[in-house]
Amino acid sequence: MTQQADSPQTADTSDAQQPPLCYMSGFGNDFQTEALPDALPQGRNSPQKCNYGLYAEQLSGSAFTAPSGSNERTWCYRIRPSVKHMQAFVRIELPYWQSAPRIDHSIMSLGQYRWDPLPHPEQALTWLTGMRTMTTAGDMNTQVGMASHIYLVNHSMHDAYFYSADSELLVVPQEGRLRFVTELGIIDLAPSEIGIIPRGLLYRVEVLEGPARGFICENYGQKFNLPERGPIGANCMANRRDFKVPVAAFEDRDIASTVTVKWCGQFYQTAIDHSPLDVVAWHGNYAPCKYDLRSYCPIGAVLFDHPDPSIFTVLTAPSGIEGTANIDFVLFSDRWLVAEDTFRPPWYHRNVMSELMGNIHGQYDAKPQGFVPGGMSLHNLMLPHGPDKNAFEGASNQALTPQKLENTLSFMFETRFPQHLTRFAAEEAPLQSDYSGCWRDLEKKFDGTPGTK
Repeated sequence: MTQQADSPQTADTSDAQQPPLCYMSGFGNDFQTEALPDALPQGRNSPQKCNYGLYAEQLSGSAFTAPSGSNERTWCYRIRPSVKHMQAFVRIELPYWQSAPRIDHSIMSLGQYRWDPLPHPEQALTWLTGMRTMTTAGDMNTQVGMASHIYLVNHSMHDAYFYSADSELLVVPQEGRLRFVTELGIIDLAPSEIGIIPRGLLYRVEVLEGPARGFICENYGQKFNLPERGPIGANCMANRRDFKVPVAAFEDRDIASTVTVKWCGQFYQTAIDHSPLDVVAWHGNYAPCKYDLRSYCPIGAVLFDHPDPSIFTVLTAPSGIEGTANIDFVLFSDRWLVAEDTFRPPWYHRNVMSELMGNIHGQYDAKPQGFVPGGMSLHNLMLPHGPDKNAFEGASNQALTPQKLENTLSFMFETRFPQHLTRFAAEEAPLQSDYSGCWRDLEKKFDGTPGTK
């Protein structure tokens, strides 16, 4: 179904009092949308002449010959072809945004780490200047692995635009509200929501309510998809209909602007004389989207024990090894605990995956102290971790009546690759120096007497 925007959005989009945005529902669907009537060709992709004097242009998110189930492309009908959005580039420095491989052997990444929330600075920071890389993993040149970032944003990008040729971005807001004005439409993001910005998509970021802080998973590899449900079947977890894709909205503005591109870990900038967000209509399956995490339907044990934490996977980006993700995005949200004769928090474990966790709001059941909203932790591959002493004692001795975990929303970026700390994470970010001490008071309880517990 073609969806038409009520009117084209313009540059003045940062007014939080504007009417709610329109979205289309679905994940990975083929969409079609136009901001002007009959701007979208019918029955063909590239007519000899497009209506309104538009240019037809394809944006490909996969190889042309990728299997149909993973082939991604969107046809855009725009005021200028994107070759007009690029002039001579000059290299610029954004020193706090780093890419893998970046391994500093003077920095210890072997250990358990936890950080307090990054404080909001006084200086003006935009989406580009406010990015702070915490860890890197893999190699963006070979399109494997990821980086994790925290963003601190208090100023909008005015007549400034950006895209990453290296990666797609999974955006997890924790404070404030942001607006992503993209080539394919507009997305607003608030805490308890996530957004996905595809590789190569142009956009600018505006502050609706600030200052804004949140987490970023920069995915160098195959794009995020929904996990296979297996014996769970067709329902629950994240349902496709709950993902929202923007309707077409365009800008026709002749004004001095800049476009910044992230390419092979470096940043380049070019000056143009117009807004590049000039797509009047589009159709395809390669588009940005948002998702309300409160729509996630968790699955759990209803008798004893509990499944692996992978049961809480919202999105997964596959690797070349079947069943072993390049990245999993895992959610720990409100849910009932009902299992009998069971230690209910996450158990102690070592893992071939590296786990970076962030707290959006509330209290995480395995770490009731010290893991605060806006904070994050890292447990690298094959390093032991699990509940602290208070969580262990409480869960070992509580009455196992049905219990609802409420006001809790934490997540995990999990990858098959080791995550290496940046110098910022090791030296500038508010690292908790004695995080590993949360296990120090765990007691030896061994009693060799038969029948004792």
